[in-house]
Amino acid sequence: MADWKFLGAAEGVDAIRAGKLDVETWANLCLERVAERDDAVRAWAWLDPQQVRDEARELDKYDAARPLHGVPIGVKDIIDTGNMPTQYNSPIYRHFQPAADAACVALLRAAGALIFGKAETVEFASNARKAVSRNPFSPERSPGGSSSGSGAAVGDGQVPIALGTQTGGSVIRPASFCGAFAMKPTWGTVSRDGVKTYAPTLDTIGWYARNPRDLRLVYDVYDTLEVERDVPANAHSTADGATSDLSGMRLAVCRSPFEDRAAPETLKLLDETADRLREAGATVVPLSLPAHFQTLAAAHFTIMRAEGRVSFLREYRTERHRLHDFIADHFAPHPEVTRQALLQAYDLAATCRIEFDELAGEVDGIITPSSVGYAPQGRDDTGDPVLNAMWTLLHAPCIHLPSVASWLELPLGVTLTGPRGSDRRLLTLAEAITAAGIAAANPLRH
Repeated sequence: MADWKFLGAAEGVDAIRAGKLDVETWANLCLERVAERDDAVRAWAWLDPQQVRDEARELDKYDAARPLHGVPIGVKDIIDTGNMPTQYNSPIYRHFQPAADAACVALLRAAGALIFGKAETVEFASNARKAVSRNPFSPERSPGGSSSGSGAAVGDGQVPIALGTQTGGSVIRPASFCGAFAMKPTWGTVSRDGVKTYAPTLDTIGWYARNPRDLRLVYDVYDTLEVERDVPANAHSTADGATSDLSGMRLAVCRSPFEDRAAPETLKLLDETADRLREAGATVVPLSLPAHFQTLAAAHFTIMRAEGRVSFLREYRTERHRLHDFIADHFAPHPEVTRQALLQAYDLAATCRIEFDELAGEVDGIITPSSVGYAPQGRDDTGDPVLNAMWTLLHAPCIHLPSVASWLELPLGVTLTGPRGSDRRLLTLAEAITAAGIAAANPLRH
């Protein structure tokens, strides 16, 4: 490979099938990048290079017909792996070894993937003990959270794919900070069996990649349900599945009910992206959500805290002395976390999901901010999830698109979203937008 830093998952699979690459060589290239950058980025909670090489050699013995054959994939360290520790960045689970893979990992292995290592996470994928990971573009800044190591590993070119999870904004926000593509699919698309639970109504498994084609490669492993409208009506694909023709596509721009929290660079990028989409032939219209959608932030907080009490009750009752104060605080009385408040939050979310699906169904996709602004300084602040949490609560699919804007000081991007179940349509749009040069395929710049 002439430029191994930019080798995407689909590109690597194609090269293996063509006899131009073997799994062991690909794995060693990734390990070389880790060795080169680990002191600066610190993406991995657990990584055994010899195990990686051994498994890569085993994969080279098999036919390369499986869809993810040989693809090195990082796994967030709240997701069980039967041959690696799963420690949740918690002293309670130091050296904990699960008996089996989580369902999402087992499916990747069955598809031929090489499970590379465990990526650093904020403790229990919450806002407790922060990951040691650093932003690959600016080491003094945060890579985001809670999927800190997953976003940093892909953004830094250490692996082409990594799994993360999102309860608020924990997949999309790190992607924005680290310059990676990412997908949070429709809630319930991927089994959470074997994944540490925070809030079941919110928790969604997602993944990072270097381009939209790779996002689709992983989605195809998990998707089991057909959708009514797969792609925009006018979409016509090239040989690799992408088209740069956006003519006839109808997109909306939603500045978010919480746009007052967004930094100037975020709003400037959103407006510039809308202009670029128009120049590429798309029809772009504004979308303002009903006023009561502003209350979804409070509903998200109530659901997350209330369900978190259930999820962390065992640790609170049995290991309180080793439990981070942020988690323990879930059990303190709070006026917004009552039984009645929880039921009202559930009802509001259910109503807004129906409303949003109807509004979003009038366009092919919606563009909205991915993060409040640039990655914050230091490790303690992983970024405000306010611009992401609403979409998580709505169960909407989200795809982060890194921007190509030359004026950006650090990575930043936008989110492509739509109604529940529109995942494949959004993937097609993401491919078209990237092919049109509006999103940055393989955006590694360091």
